[in-house]
Amino acid sequence: MTTTAATGADGCGAHPRFAEALRRLGLDDVLARTRTFPQATRTAAEAAAAIGCELSQICKSLIFAADGVPVLVLMDGASRVDVERVREALGAGKVSRADAGAVRETTGYAIGGVPPFGHRTRTRVLADRSLLTHDTVWAAAGTPHTVFPIEPEALVAHAGADLVDVREQTA
Repeated sequence: MTTTAATGADGCGAHPRFAEALRRLGLDDVLARTRTFPQATRTAAEAAAAIGCELSQICKSLIFAADGVPVLVLMDGASRVDVERVREALGAGKVSRADAGAVRETTGYAIGGVPPFGHRTRTRVLADRSLLTHDTVWAAAGTPHTVFPIEPEALVAHAGADLVDVREQTA
């Protein structure tokens, strides 16, 4: 699949709110490396295929509700989140996936384009340790058509995430 240089009204293909968040964080170099694809990459598998990377190098940004309070979980693209492990990590009574409306209300982005930071509201963030197994991971840049590369440690730091083990374990 052909990628194009990040282009848009603000000079990149990233969502304007996310582009501004990158600038505020001093991550203009990350903004410059944003890739735009002609077709949506709403799933981790679509993103990995478009980028040409391993599925586990995709960082999924998933919103859950913990006792009714939104929480962001960053997970590698090859893994599933174990909701019980999230509940335990948060000390919550009940954890469930947020619906599309809650995701947009919390983050300001649609499912399939949610970046790991630069959200409309501040939420607690958990990052699964599996992300740290790569030199570079790729995450959504605020739209289903854009992604950006970042070192996992920088991703965790800029997202303000707590490192946890919330990945579903395979037998």
